[in-house]
Amino acid sequence: MKTKQYYYRQLKRRPLVFVRHGVKIAFFLFTLFIGLEFYQFYLHFSSATPMPYVERPGAVEAFLPVSAMMGFRVWVATGEFDAIHPAGLVLFTFFVGSGFLFRRSFCSWICPVGTGSEWVGMLGKKMFKREFNLPKWIGWNLLPIKYILLGFFIFMVINMPIDAVIGFLMSPYNLISDVKMLQYFLEISATTIKVLGVIFILSLFFKNFWCRFLCPYGALIGLGSMLGMTKIKRNVDTCSNCNQCTRACPQGISITEKKTVMTPECTACMQCVEACPVKETLTMQVGPTKVNKWVVPFGFLALFAIVVLAAKATGHWDTVLTYEHFKELIPWADYIN
Repeated sequence: MKTKQYYYRQLKRRPLVFVRHGVKIAFFLFTLFIGLEFYQFYLHFSSATPMPYVERPGAVEAFLPVSAMMGFRVWVATGEFDAIHPAGLVLFTFFVGSGFLFRRSFCSWICPVGTGSEWVGMLGKKMFKREFNLPKWIGWNLLPIKYILLGFFIFMVINMPIDAVIGFLMSPYNLISDVKMLQYFLEISATTIKVLGVIFILSLFFKNFWCRFLCPYGALIGLGSMLGMTKIKRNVDTCSNCNQCTRACPQGISITEKKTVMTPECTACMQCVEACPVKETLTMQVGPTKVNKWVVPFGFLALFAIVVLAAKATGHWDTVLTYEHFKELIPWADYIN
């Protein structure tokens, strides 16, 4: 059984790992809180028995990436910022744009789905007393799946006439797409349960299976990191080839085999840097400059907070839809497709 002294030594040796898990837990709990608030908001309009009114949380729009993609296209084409789901557009634009400088920090530091996937992998390791690795040829064949899914969504949005995109954004379905999303999980189908069950089982055996092979959102964010503005460098002269960095990587990247980690799969979790026993062998670089291991993740979190506060201060966070709009639309949500 692991003692307090063990955890203290680990905290002293790898503080960033503990901080990352703390941040992820905080965002996971915040997501649950937002979900509960939105459910209460929904019940106020849909329940036969009057329920207390709870204001709709704008952060729920983070789960509407397709609507945000369409809003982004209209914004670029016309200059009109989506007033229906503005928070969704703000978050989508920031998360995708953040990949250019902060790599996929969103995936390793904030994403609640990624947190759940990571926890399932930790549960699997505890159950089976080991980690399982997919053969490389299987991994290479699975890797394109998320990019194919991403390509489908991008192709769909780009090939729609701009008038059709605007029409979708103003449609009754998009006006309450957050409600439709909630209904989907409240009335989950047997097929969805089976799919989620398969992903859960695969994630028990192969860490971060969803994030590594299936998530199109993470794939989109990762594309920006291919420009190489930030990267992890390995000093081959001081590297002892102990392979601890590769074992620590949640994304299964073979770091020991690389001089520079520029793959879009890197989530800037910094676990490889902290796992390395030889000082200055693995370092994060912004351009040609080495930076402290805390700079990229905390730069991402700080800028994220600034963007959200600026959006709220400038009126780009709360929807223009009123109480009366929701009162009219939500009772008919089952019939809006």
